[in-house]
Amino acid sequence: MSLPLPTRPADRAAMVRACVHYRDGRKVGDIPLEAISDVLAVPDGSFVWVGLYEPDADLLRTLQEEFGLHPLAVEDALKAHQRPKLEAYGDAVFLVLHTAQADQCRIALGETHVFLGPRYLVTVRHGASLPYATARERCEQHPDLLQAGGAGFGLYAVLDYAVDNYFPIVEQYRAELDVLERDLFDGEFNAETVRRLYDLKRDLTRLRLSVSPLADMLGQMQRGHPSMVDEVVHPYLRDVVDHVLRVNEAIDTMREMLGAALSVNLSLVAARQGEVVKRLAGWAALLAVPTLIASWYGMNFTHMPELHGRYSYAVLVGVVVVAAGLLYRLLKKARWL
Repeated sequence: MSLPLPTRPADRAAMVRACVHYRDGRKVGDIPLEAISDVLAVPDGSFVWVGLYEPDADLLRTLQEEFGLHPLAVEDALKAHQRPKLEAYGDAVFLVLHTAQADQCRIALGETHVFLGPRYLVTVRHGASLPYATARERCEQHPDLLQAGGAGFGLYAVLDYAVDNYFPIVEQYRAELDVLERDLFDGEFNAETVRRLYDLKRDLTRLRLSVSPLADMLGQMQRGHPSMVDEVVHPYLRDVVDHVLRVNEAIDTMREMLGAALSVNLSLVAARQGEVVKRLAGWAALLAVPTLIASWYGMNFTHMPELHGRYSYAVLVGVVVVAAGLLYRLLKKARWL
């Protein structure tokens, strides 16, 4: 069954990042895509590792014919925008994991779609993700494990490389959080700081949604599909699970700290507003004393004997000053001014 999807023009050399033939744990050499089925037809225990980046429908159709891939999995690999998942199609496994890269303290997410078969490993990258050439080189440095684990050991290298790339992002966000926490207590309200806190929490939530399914996926592979990867690879997959759990714990801790920072910021804003209201109320009380006394003399009463006294004005001013002074001292002691 072929892909009933439109094609888009692209440079095949840019889409095919690697197509390598391995035998007995060692690299035999690069091969063209059209020669894959011929290589796999020889029962010598070798396997093929193919790395693609944003392939078009024609290229995926070629791989489908060479490896006998399931059309539904191929369609998912073409469209991307998939949730992290693990699906089995006969003697092959289709796995989707999300990758991440930090760009100026913002997280850019990508996807890697992995086809794992008895004698092949295909990685299809979309969006923000680093090439897996480093993972292949790492495998080639351990020919004994690559011979024993085959394509399954290559899968471990890809997963481990993808998960390890989460740690620098987590550390970068932790450093950013430390800076923002200091800004919260500088005594001035800054809307940009609050916005950045919100952005951090949103990005970390997206990252957690990408990372957390990996532990279940790897556990499902080891429990439900133990034949897909050699037993020698299982301890390495458990190590990847341990790394995933560490990343999840770090993300959860920072999300809680971000939530607490937002709450502290709201409390500080409310406290500062309260201080302003207290000061305004204190000055209003000081103004109320002379206003009250002056209002008495604004009344048009005939009999106000103190108006005729020689020193009445001076006495009145003195009373106002003394009353205001006492009230100022009282408010100052109560820290309202």
